[in-house]
Amino acid sequence: MKAAVITLHTVCNYGTQLQAYATQEKLKEYFDDVRFIDYRRNDTYGIGLLKTFLKGNPLKIPVILPTLIWWKHVFGKFQKKYLNIDETVYLTNDDFAKFNDFADVYFSGSDQVWNAGWNHGIIPPMYLSFVPEDKPKYAYASSFGRSRVSEEEVAESKQYIDRYDFITVREESGVPLLKEQYGYENVYRILDPTLSMPPEFWRKAAPPRKIKEDYILIYNLQRSREFDCYAEELQKRTGMKLYRFCTRFDQMIKNGKSLVIPDILEFVSLIDNASIVLTDSFHATAFSMNMNTPPICIYPSDYSCRLSEFLNLVESGHRHANDFNDFDVLNRPVNFERVNEILNKERKKTDDFLQMVSDHVRETMKNKAKM
Repeated sequence: MKAAVITLHTVCNYGTQLQAYATQEKLKEYFDDVRFIDYRRNDTYGIGLLKTFLKGNPLKIPVILPTLIWWKHVFGKFQKKYLNIDETVYLTNDDFAKFNDFADVYFSGSDQVWNAGWNHGIIPPMYLSFVPEDKPKYAYASSFGRSRVSEEEVAESKQYIDRYDFITVREESGVPLLKEQYGYENVYRILDPTLSMPPEFWRKAAPPRKIKEDYILIYNLQRSREFDCYAEELQKRTGMKLYRFCTRFDQMIKNGKSLVIPDILEFVSLIDNASIVLTDSFHATAFSMNMNTPPICIYPSDYSCRLSEFLNLVESGHRHANDFNDFDVLNRPVNFERVNEILNKERKKTDDFLQMVSDHVRETMKNKAKM
């Protein structure tokens, strides 16, 4: 059986790449051939990506261009080695008019594939708009990134949502959103794909530990002077050295020893071997919990519900720093025995979902063969 996935695999973000890899590897447990449809949002590569960072100011070119060149190398190398991507490239919605139907089942992948704010509007292919009517269609831990969407967004995307055989979402808030705003009932929540894979899987894939001393890993997506000051005070209170995971070259000027645009799987190793992870990132928090490294979470200003809902799921909402003066979080330990128990139970939901899909696809193929 062949499975095809469309997701945000071209976005140069560590969590995005790792969720794509985890999606692929999890689906391979149920399907013989798993491939990504190579749709590239125009602001995620080449000139479009450069324009996103420049924001009309060409003086920024010397600052941002080295990062984009290195991103192409690091992310491109990972995709080439680890992701099975179909050879046909789709750059616009219109390109899908010539889509070659090659799979037995289609998935819209995880990450924020349905976040119209992040995606600058509705992207019909992310809702499998191009898939023939008679092919099974599923959403695998897809995310809106929000607890409510506008009525205009519902009106524009409902025609696509209604075509799904079954939908699983990454955040609990996505369930009432689909039921109440879309009137769609075949939905429940499952784990982000990175969490569906146990820590043993990730440790086998990740490179060995390089930093020998105890350290606090900083993984900060939103620039904030308050965040940096909090990190400095955390260093003073713990006596541990700060290491900053820099996703861009210009972040090297910030506090902490710089780890500049490492290979993708270094993300896993650095989190696994840290003593504390200080972050505003969903995937950094998810990996911290999965690898049993205590996180301190600073909620971002936008789309924070995905982070708070996950912490609540694993009964660790107390690892959110209430503000930049909250250092008592150090005295609020994580019960990792309980976290592991919850994640193991939740992984079964993912397996049950994928087994259901696999059984449905087999039955569909069998019925077609009889016709």
